[in-house]
Amino acid sequence: MSDGLPLLILFGSQSGNAEELAASAAKQGISFGLSSTVKGMDEIQIGELSGTQRVLIYCSTWGEGEMPDNAEDLWQAANGENPPSLDGCHFAVCSLGDSSYEFFCESGKDWDGWFEKQGANRLLQRLDCDVDYDKPAAEFTSEALANFAAVGPDGKFDPSMVPQENDSSGTDSEQSRDSAESAQVPEEVEMTDGSLDELLTSGDRSLAILFGSQSGNSEGLASKIAKQAKDYGLDGTVYDMDGFDFNSLSNMKRVLIICSTWGEGEMPDNAEELWQFANSDSASRLDGVHFSVCALGDLSYEFFCESGKDWDSRFEALGATRLVERLDCDVDYDSPAAEWALEVLPALSAVDSTGLFHEDLVESIKQFASGSSTGVAGDGGFAVPEISSESIQAEISVFRYDPVASSSGNDVWLCALPARMSILDVLRTLKATQDGSLTFRDGTPDDPNTAVTVNGKIVLPGLTKLDSVAPSRENSVSVRIEPLNGFEVIRDLVIDPWSLERKRESSKPWMVAATREGAKIPQGVMGTMDPSTADSLHTLSSLPSRVALHSSSDASPHANGYLGPAIITSMWARRNDPRTSNKKIEQIDELLRSRDGIKSETDLAPISRQPINNPSISRALLEAKTQVLNMDGFNGRHGKHVWWYTWSVKSSGRVNDTVIYRQALGPGGLLGNLFSGVTARMVFGFTRTGGNMLNGMLGMVAPPAGIGKMPKQFNSSVDRHHEVVSIFNELDGRF
Repeated sequence: MSDGLPLLILFGSQSGNAEELAASAAKQGISFGLSSTVKGMDEIQIGELSGTQRVLIYCSTWGEGEMPDNAEDLWQAANGENPPSLDGCHFAVCSLGDSSYEFFCESGKDWDGWFEKQGANRLLQRLDCDVDYDKPAAEFTSEALANFAAVGPDGKFDPSMVPQENDSSGTDSEQSRDSAESAQVPEEVEMTDGSLDELLTSGDRSLAILFGSQSGNSEGLASKIAKQAKDYGLDGTVYDMDGFDFNSLSNMKRVLIICSTWGEGEMPDNAEELWQFANSDSASRLDGVHFSVCALGDLSYEFFCESGKDWDSRFEALGATRLVERLDCDVDYDSPAAEWALEVLPALSAVDSTGLFHEDLVESIKQFASGSSTGVAGDGGFAVPEISSESIQAEISVFRYDPVASSSGNDVWLCALPARMSILDVLRTLKATQDGSLTFRDGTPDDPNTAVTVNGKIVLPGLTKLDSVAPSRENSVSVRIEPLNGFEVIRDLVIDPWSLERKRESSKPWMVAATREGAKIPQGVMGTMDPSTADSLHTLSSLPSRVALHSSSDASPHANGYLGPAIITSMWARRNDPRTSNKKIEQIDELLRSRDGIKSETDLAPISRQPINNPSISRALLEAKTQVLNMDGFNGRHGKHVWWYTWSVKSSGRVNDTVIYRQALGPGGLLGNLFSGVTARMVFGFTRTGGNMLNGMLGMVAPPAGIGKMPKQFNSSVDRHHEVVSIFNELDGRF
C-alpha cells in the first residue's frame, strides 16, 4: 500500500527470527493502513532515524548480552558523537532472547532505552520474548500496528483512533470503527452471515503436505507450513514421499507438494519410488484434488527445479486442479516460500468439505488470518507435525553426564519407533516416556543450537531421520547419540558453546568498510558486486551451525587457542568481501597467519566428511591455508624442510634426505654440524634401515640424525615416476 502511513521496521537478527517477524509485520500492516519499509540494522545510517515518525524494532540478543552482528555498527554509531534527536518519533520494541541466559533480551532493552533517551515516544511497552515467542510476538505486533495507525500524518498520536474490538454493548466510538475499516472484509466480497466461520470450522479440513527432500530443506519447509496452516482453519499433516500410498491422494481434497531437485534434474532419493508409481498405469486419477507445488533448486544447474516441475505437470495430467501457480525457488528460498504460503494457504482453505472451491472467500480468509498468523516466520515453537511412517526396532544409546556426581556413561533403550521419525523427536519421546531427566537442547528442526553427534556424524536432529543415520538390518537400527566434540559438556547432550563465542569475539567479527568517497572505491564501483562473489559470500555466511562446524575439526579439542573452522570461515568471507577495507584485510591476514589461525588446522578431511558442512566450507578453508602458506608458510627451517621434501619426491620419486638437509640448513648449517658428524653421515648416506650391509653396519656405530631411510645423495628415478609427478601436481593444485 504505497499511499498508506509510513512505518519503518528495523530488525537486528542473528539467526533470522527477528527478520522473519519484521517481514510478517510488514504484510500485516497493510490491513492497518500502513506502508511499511523493512530494513536490517546494517542497511540504515543512524542519522536516517531523524524525522521518522513511526519505528517498529525487532531485535535479538547474542552471546553475553551482545547485539547481533548486523546491529553492532548501528549501535556503535547510536552511542557515538552527536546522536540524532528523535523528537516526534513514536516507537515500539520487541526483544527476542533466552531466559536461561543472564543478559536476557539485553539488546532489545538497550534499543528501548536509547530511543527514549533521544526523545522518542514509546507507543507500547517493550515485549521481552523467550524462545517460544510465536504467540506473544503475534499479539504484540497486532497491538503495535494498531497504535502506529493512530499516529496521524501530522505526527500526533490520537488514542481514540486505535482500532478497538467490539464489546457486547456495542459502544465503540465512531473513530475506532472508522480506523478499523481497513482491517475488515472488503465490500466486494459477498458473504452470508456465518458462512466464513462455517467454512473454516466444519467438515473435512485436512491438508496433505508431501515432501521430497535430499538435504532436509523441503522437509523443514513442510513442517513450517503445516504449523502455519492452523491459522487458516486447516489440519496439516506432513507426509514423507518415501513409502507414501499414492492412490490415497484420490480421496484428498487439498494437497501441497514441496520437492527439491537432485543432481541432473533427478528426484531426491525419498521421492524416486513414488514418482515411478505416479507414472505407472496403476496410478489413480486425481479428479477433485486441489493442489499447488513449491519446487526447490539451484539456478546454477541446467535442470533448475526439474523435479517440482515434473510433479506439477503429473498432477495436472491426472486431473487435479492447480489453485496457485508453481513456485520455483533458488537456493535462497525462505522469503519467496513465505510469500507463496501466504497465497496458497488461503486458497486451499477456501476449498470446502465437499471439495468445492469458493474463490470469492479467499480475500476474506486472508483478512481473517492476518490478525493471528505469524507465517513461516513464527516457527519458534517445538511442536513438529507427526509424519506417517512404518515402525522399526531401534536400539538407542544416549550419552549421559551428571555434573553433580561428575559421572558419565551411556543409557540404552530398546523400542519400536517410526522409521522416518526425527532424532529430535526420538529424544523428546525418551524424555516424555522413559527418563524425564534426559537433557538436550530442544528447538525447531533447523535450530543450529540443537546439533549433536549421531553414529559419528554431526547432524541437526530435527532434520535427521532415524533410518537415515544407520543401515537397517532385519527392520532394526542401532543409534548412538553423543554431544558435540570439542566443548565442555554441561549435562548429557548439552554443551557449553561460550568457548567458541569468546574466540569469535577475539576475531573482531564486525566489518570495517572501505571508504565510500566518490563513485568508485579501490574495490570497484560502489554498490556493485559480482554475482558469483555475492553467492560465495552468502554461502559462507549461512552456516547451518557454527558449533557443529567447530566440532567437526579434529584439531579443535586439542589446540585450545585455535579459533576453529567456523570462525576461520567467517573471517575468510569478510576478507574476500569487496566492501572490506584494506586495513581490516591486513588485520584478518595477521590473525589467519597467527599460531591460533588456519595453521592449527592439520587436516581438512574430517570437516569435509561431515554431511552438515557444505563443500564450499572446505574449499574456503583450503584457500585460506594456501594463502597463508604462500605468504609465510615456507619461511624458517621447518617450512623449508617441507618444501624440499616435496621437491625431492617430485623430482626423483624418492626422498633424498641429503638434498633436504643441505637446502634446509644452508652452508652455515652444514658447517655448524660438521664437527658433530651429522653432516658426514648425511653425505655418505648412512641408513638405519633398507641400505646395503656396509651402510647398515656403519649406521649402528654412527646412527644418523634422522629416523628411517636416508638414500644416497645421487639416486636414480623410480619406476613409473610419471605417476608420482602427477600425484604431486594434483596436490599442488589443491594445496
